Amino acid sequence: MRFKNVVELNASPAKVFAIFEDGESWPQWFRAIRKVAWTSNKPYGVGTTRTAWLKPVTLDEHFFRWEQNRRCSFYVTGQSMPMAHALAEDYLLEELTPGKTRFTYTVALEPRLLVAMGGPISRMYFGSMFKSACKNLQSYVLKA
Repeated sequence: MRFKNVVELNASPAKVFAIFEDGESWPQWFRAIRKVAWTSNKPYGVGTTRTAWLKPVTLDEHFFRWEQNRRCSFYVTGQSMPMAHALAEDYLLEELTPGKTRFTYTVALEPRLLVAMGGPISRMYFGSMFKSACKNLQSYVLKA
């Protein structure tokens, strides 16, 4: 399964990236997330790890790309329930004009049997979750 969402944000890439680095902000705009904890010390970069607690599952993540204020990507190294054989996410920020950023959010996952059996329902569930996160981030950056 692959999902891609693109939204424009009324903030600079640096401001948006700062939101991504703030573990406490995630549950405020990514409503499926209950908590995010960085398990590596700052400064973050390639090799950084964190844990994200979502409503149905906890994920351990390893960042393999880190371009400060522009892009970061991670893959899942552990999960509390067998949801996917593999899962990776990419966060790309492109400055359109000063104070305006295009955010491209891409998620790819290779579902395990239970998720795969859900077919279109699983795709709709995940697609809706990722799309909502982007929409909520638009509102959040205006308040931040």
